[in-house]
Amino acid sequence: MPALLDHRFLFVVGKGGVGKTTVAASLGLAAARKGKRTLVALANAKERLSSLYECPPIGEKIVHVAPNLDAVNMTPASALEEYGMMVLKIRALYEAVFENRFVRAFLRGTPGIEAWAMLGKAYFHAVGHGPEGRGDYDLVILDAPATGHGLDMLRVPQVIVDVAPPGLLRREAERALELFRDPKRAGCVVVTLPEDMPANETLELHAALVNDLRLPVPALVVNQLLPKLFSTEERPLVTGLPAKLAEGSPIASLATAGRTRALREAVQEASLQRLASLPMPRISLPRIFEPELGRSHVESLSRAFD
Repeated sequence: MPALLDHRFLFVVGKGGVGKTTVAASLGLAAARKGKRTLVALANAKERLSSLYECPPIGEKIVHVAPNLDAVNMTPASALEEYGMMVLKIRALYEAVFENRFVRAFLRGTPGIEAWAMLGKAYFHAVGHGPEGRGDYDLVILDAPATGHGLDMLRVPQVIVDVAPPGLLRREAERALELFRDPKRAGCVVVTLPEDMPANETLELHAALVNDLRLPVPALVVNQLLPKLFSTEERPLVTGLPAKLAEGSPIASLATAGRTRALREAVQEASLQRLASLPMPRISLPRIFEPELGRSHVESLSRAFD
């Protein structure tokens, strides 16, 4: 199996709020540092990648954000036009095909066409056109929508293969599926938190990716891991301390904070034990105690992927 950053295409997937964009940004910096031409692509997302990279806002046009590293926030309309131009090459041919009212009616009636426009654009940047094509980038990292919408997006190529008539659209979807299901070239990086609900949803997400979509999962990223302050033996003592203190004790607030931290560590440990049943390598990222993350924080996190 190739190292994580030696793939051509990586999906970053997970429940909303687990830090997918931070992980995608960190992966992008790690790959670029290795000399790989890298694109980090958002899928019509609320854009916060620019704050992580400390660069101007990232929109629907690809922008350069660091050496070897570009970024884009794709929208369905712009992605469909750009993807159409990538495939058809000639503006007049694009207009004849994609702006034909019958074709547009077909596209509007095709399930998941907006998701495919963005997915197809990102895929095309990775592999280019034709069986032996080469894309613009060595690695494309797609920050997928949150779990439910993310799975819907990943299902789109198979839906198109199942419902579209033979032709360009179906052929490109078949090529995309071939790439996405090849563990040597692509994979889904699953991101989670060491908490009850995210851990449970991660187990379900992994099952859906592997069993339903037949996509490889080369890594699990556990984000915002707390350093361990209390041993298993110390936790009951710490959690029981506030109840033993006299009213108005000068250490009451400290004892309450200690109880909260000990309970949080217990939840983290139990969540990690559940996640240990998953068969892929696990990468842990520490909790950074800052109100906002910036470039230096993402640089630090990116070292975990070296």
